[in-house]
Amino acid sequence: QVLSLPIVVIVHGNQDNNAKATVLWDNAFSEIDRMPFVVAERVPWEKMCDTLNLKFMAEVQTTKGLLKEHYFFLAQKIFNDHSASLEDFQNRSVSWAQFNKEILPGRGFTFWQWFDGVLDLTKRCLKSYWSDRLIIGFISKQYVCKLLSTEPDGTFLLRFSDSEIGGVTIAHVIRGKDGSSQVENIQPFSAKDLSIRSLGDRIRDLGQLRNLYPNTPKDQAFGSHYNSEWVGAE
Repeated sequence: QVLSLPIVVIVHGNQDNNAKATVLWDNAFSEIDRMPFVVAERVPWEKMCDTLNLKFMAEVQTTKGLLKEHYFFLAQKIFNDHSASLEDFQNRSVSWAQFNKEILPGRGFTFWQWFDGVLDLTKRCLKSYWSDRLIIGFISKQYVCKLLSTEPDGTFLLRFSDSEIGGVTIAHVIRGKDGSSQVENIQPFSAKDLSIRSLGDRIRDLGQLRNLYPNTPKDQAFGSHYNSEWVGAE
């Protein structure tokens, strides 16, 4: 007799997400010589970071993994704690319930359901943008406002939507004549939206977007991602 890798049987496609969470947790955190079906209820956050990074790189098929600032945002999200420091999170452990049982505050989905949506969107529509480091992605709306509030009019960045599963949004600065600034978030684009018109072409279309944060002209940053059929066509 030998133990197989974990298998989850589902009866409908809407169970796929939760099944993947079960398999991922089992593969990453079970002991080799364990009793069958026995898996840790809590695991160190650092170990979870390694697992999420490996999963992201494998799914998206990219060599550009998650950065420490991405882990910081993910920790704030999964622990629902915006006061702790990066070092504070390193000593914490995360539970299965926090990973894929408890609904995120003010949302209708779990942490894993949200993260898996990001994975799917990036794999299908954003691989080249992510690999070129054009997408910050894992960053809070509040921190975006802090970054952009002192920047020139038209400075923008790309972040994964907090409120929707599998959405990417563009945050940009609008600066008034009196010098006051306002950060606006454009309605998130889904995989369906980006299959109709690519992210690069959408960014090209939006005249209010000028420089990718901190100061790269958008045509320089995204020019290689524009659809050649549309370049010069009005």
